Amino acid sequence: KKDVTPQLPPVEAAARRLERLYGGGTTSTSKTATTALPINTTKIMKKWLGASSGTAGNATMASVAACAEKTLDPAGVCVTGREILMGLCSEEERLAVAVKTAGDGTADKPEEGGDVMMEEDVASTTPEYLSLTCREVESWLMTLAVRIYWRAGKYQQAYDLIIKGLQLLDAHLVDSGNTTSTAGGLYPLLARMLRYRSLIMESLLTSSSDDDTYAKLCSDTRIELASRHTHAVLRRDADVSATILNLHLRELLLSDRVEQAQKLISNSTFPTDAASNNQLLRYLYYSGRVQALRLEYTQSYSNLSQCLRKCPTNTGLGFRIAVQRLLVVVQLLMGEIPDRSVFFGEGMRGELRPYLEIAQAVRRGDLAVFHETVGGHAERLRMDGTYTLISRLAHSVVKAGLRRLKTSYSRISLEDVASRLGLPSATSAEFVVAKAVRDGVIDATIDHEGGYVQSHDLVDVYATVEPSEAFHRRIAYCLTTHNDAVRAMRYTPDAYKKQLEASRGLRRSREEKTDEEKAQEIEDELDDEDYEY
Repeated sequence: KKDVTPQLPPVEAAARRLERLYGGGTTSTSKTATTALPINTTKIMKKWLGASSGTAGNATMASVAACAEKTLDPAGVCVTGREILMGLCSEEERLAVAVKTAGDGTADKPEEGGDVMMEEDVASTTPEYLSLTCREVESWLMTLAVRIYWRAGKYQQAYDLIIKGLQLLDAHLVDSGNTTSTAGGLYPLLARMLRYRSLIMESLLTSSSDDDTYAKLCSDTRIELASRHTHAVLRRDADVSATILNLHLRELLLSDRVEQAQKLISNSTFPTDAASNNQLLRYLYYSGRVQALRLEYTQSYSNLSQCLRKCPTNTGLGFRIAVQRLLVVVQLLMGEIPDRSVFFGEGMRGELRPYLEIAQAVRRGDLAVFHETVGGHAERLRMDGTYTLISRLAHSVVKAGLRRLKTSYSRISLEDVASRLGLPSATSAEFVVAKAVRDGVIDATIDHEGGYVQSHDLVDVYATVEPSEAFHRRIAYCLTTHNDAVRAMRYTPDAYKKQLEASRGLRRSREEKTDEEKAQEIEDELDDEDYEY
C-alpha cells in the first residue's frame, strides 16, 4: 500500500528534531520531561541552527505561527510567546500550512539547503508539545518572524517584535538561573536576537528623519550591550561576547567615532579560538577599517588579508566585495599597486570598476586625472564608505609621478614637474619635491636658482633596509599561518598512545593494568578456587 501518513511542515519538523537532539521526546501535557538535558547544549544548538538554515530561509509567517501553535504548550512557560506568534497571522493561514504540506509533499521533498525529513517527522492526531526545548524553539521562531518582517521592509513591526522576544528570552534566562548547563542553548539565540535588533535600528535610521530619537535609543542600547558583554565574558560565553563586541564596533564606525573604536579594540579581547568564523571575519574587517582610518596601514592590511582568506567562497559575496574594496584602498595608501586580477574576480567586476580606474590613475601619477576620476565616482565612494580614505591618495599620486619622472629624467625643471603632475605652479612643485626628498621618496637635489631638480645616481636597493623589511613581513606571515593552523587542530588526550600500541602490537603488562582490572582478576581467581573446593 502507498504510505499516506501526513508529514510535518519543515519548520515544525526542525523544531521537533531539536527536541530529539536534546535527548527527549514530546508530551501532550505541561509536565516537565523526565529525560535529563545533555551536557553541551550550546554546541548542539549551534549545530542545529546551521543545519536548519535552509528551513529558516524558506519560512513564512504562517508556517512560523503554525509551528508555535503545534509545538508550544498553552499551559506551559511559553504561553506568552505562543500567543504573540499565533497573533501574527489568522487561523485560516495557519491551517493552510498543514493542508499545503500534505498536498504538495513539501516535507517529503525539501528545497535545496533545507532539512532532511526523518521517519519521526510525521504529523500526529493529538497535539504533542515540546518539553525540553520549548524555550529554545520559542526564541528561534521569534527570530524567524523578525527576519521576515525586516526583509519585507516592516522595520517598526520588526523592532517591536524583537523587543518582546528579548524580554521573553531574558525571563527564561532568569528562570533557568543563567547557568550554562541549563540555559546553554539560549545563548546562541540571544546573540542572534541582539544582532537583528542592531540591524533593524540601522534600517529605522535610514527610513526615519528623527535623529534625536535614534541617538537616544543608541545611547540606551550601548549601555545595555556593555552590561551584557560583561556578563557574557564572566560566564565565558564566546558567542554573545563576540557578537556584542562586533555590534559595538559597527555602531562606533557608523557614527564616525574612530578613536573610541580603537580604545575598545585595545581594551578588549576577542575570543578568537571559541568564536564562530562569521564573527571572526566581522571583527577582522572592523578592526582593519579602524586601523586604516588611524593611518595604521600595515596592520590594517594584515587583518583585511586574513579576513579575505578566511571568507567562504560559496557565499557572502557582498561581504567579500566590501573587504576587497577596502583592501585595494589600503594597498594604494601603502604605495602598492594591486594586481590586475583582483578587480576581475567572480561577481566583483562591476563593483570594483571605480577602484580599478582609481588604481590606474594612481599608477600614472597624474593628479588631474586622479581628481577627475574620484569626482566622477564620488557618490559611489561615499556609499561604500571609502571616500575619506581615497581622498588621502593625492599624496600617493604625486609620489608615484615623482618616481616616474626621476626614472625618466636626470634633470627636469620645476615648471615641467608642475605641468606633468597637474600642480598649480612651479612653487607648489618645489614644495612637493622638497617634501618627497625629505621623506626619502626620491633621491634628488633642488637647484633653487636654476629652477630644476637634479636626480642622483641609482642606489643599490640591497644596501638599504627595504629587503630586510620585506623579509620580516614574509616571516611574520608564515608564522601567523603556522599558529592559525596549530590552533585549528584538535586532538583527544592520549589518543596517540593507543595508535602507537596498536601499530607496535604492544599489550599492557600486569603492572600497567588499572586497579579495577586487578580487582576483577582477583575475584575471578577466588571464584575458581571456591568452585574447585
